[in-house]
Amino acid sequence: MVGSSSEGESSKGNRSQPRRRHANGRAVGARLVAVLGVLGLAAGAVWGLKQAAALEPSPTTLEIPALSVQAANVEPGSVTPVNASLKGAPKQRKQRPNGGANTQGSGDSLVGWAQRVGPAIGVPVRALLAYGRAEISLRQTNPACRLSWATLAGIGRVESDHGRYGGAVLQANGLPSKPIIGVPLDGSRGFKSITDTDDGRFDGDSRVDRAVGPMQFIPSTWASHAADGNGDGVANPQQIDDAALAAAHYLCAGGRDMSSAEGWWAGLWSYNQSVEYGQQVFGLADHYARAVNSRS
Repeated sequence: MVGSSSEGESSKGNRSQPRRRHANGRAVGARLVAVLGVLGLAAGAVWGLKQAAALEPSPTTLEIPALSVQAANVEPGSVTPVNASLKGAPKQRKQRPNGGANTQGSGDSLVGWAQRVGPAIGVPVRALLAYGRAEISLRQTNPACRLSWATLAGIGRVESDHGRYGGAVLQANGLPSKPIIGVPLDGSRGFKSITDTDDGRFDGDSRVDRAVGPMQFIPSTWASHAADGNGDGVANPQQIDDAALAAAHYLCAGGRDMSSAEGWWAGLWSYNQSVEYGQQVFGLADHYARAVNSRS
């Protein structure tokens, strides 16, 4: 859904064209019934069918970029990605005034962990640092949620390729080299219609809303879930620490336990009401977790 400048290009295999990911209730039901018949996962499938039928429009991300992400072949509500929660809560080094982290040294610091792990799993160090910080923050403010950095990384990959969408790169201060702005949510081409709620403050559009930043928040949702993840006193949806922490709070809302199958899928569907979206994030989170665990 990011990158309005390339709306006319094909969505197959490129990273410039957003595409519709919402499935109607009928299609979702048919897909889940088929899985039920093949796998015989009665309990999980019944839960998945009920949840799919009850989904409400998500106030966060409406669409996702076409980033060629393979959906995992898993039954919604039946299982969670492999756990890869940070062990021993690596220490966060003091951040610089510009929002960038002091990256000197490694040891058991979160920065050192991100520097070692990021290149091995294909996640930019700066993005991985933000996902790790969000997990550690949630341990202190909402320990019952049990959200792993790997789930945030899965979402970040699907939404903006970890802040690299459209040729952007994450800078040391956590901001993309150019703002990440989604397509106009004006009701055209299958997109939902959302009248402007921020006077263009975040998305530069005073007519309709657009999703913004590496985690693709709609302005109205950012207004109610904004977070300051880097401690600079400003909540900015374009800044990866802020966006990752806000996404973590959003996923954990309502007392969800993201370590349970029911809680994990409910959280993902609150973020984006597509079964395929949940399966894509699942596959990525599981991949990241297994890759890190294999190095431990």
